[in-house]
Amino acid sequence: MVIHPQARTTVALRKEIKALKGKKSQRELAEQYDVSRLTIRKWQDRDELEDRSHRPHTLQTKLTPEQEQLVEELRKLLLLPLDDLLVITREFIHPEATRSGIHRTLKRHGVSRLRDLEAARLEEAQQDRAEKKRKTFKDYEPGFIHVDVKYLPRMADEAKPKYLFVAIDRATRWVY
Repeated sequence: MVIHPQARTTVALRKEIKALKGKKSQRELAEQYDVSRLTIRKWQDRDELEDRSHRPHTLQTKLTPEQEQLVEELRKLLLLPLDDLLVITREFIHPEATRSGIHRTLKRHGVSRLRDLEAARLEEAQQDRAEKKRKTFKDYEPGFIHVDVKYLPRMADEAKPKYLFVAIDRATRWVY
């Protein structure tokens, strides 16, 4: 059994205190064992004689469940290390998020090990490749250019519409 390092009583002493309940007053027992009356009352009223955990029953988290889900999805999609995920979380989700809080969130959702996520993604990619036959691009001579036109949305201060012209060299895949 692990006893708290600053405990002034042992299990044997706690048994004695419990056995003497009603035979001696709490004040007398406190003086006899050199502890407070509150300690005597605590051990007389408890059923178990071992130390309880000092961890809080609920961990304080600054993220809402929706924000936690967003952090989890970011981890899965971007495969970011914890420190990078912390920067993004503080910048865009919650400025007071802590590194330990994000780590606990990731552990709780089962996405704390980056290697496992990378291995799962690699396995999925291999399955996808096996299922789909890759189409090869047709070979083109240099100089064959594919052109696209994109009509840009008109801003409030603009009188004329604007266009974006994109040219792709099919041989080199360069975009202009």
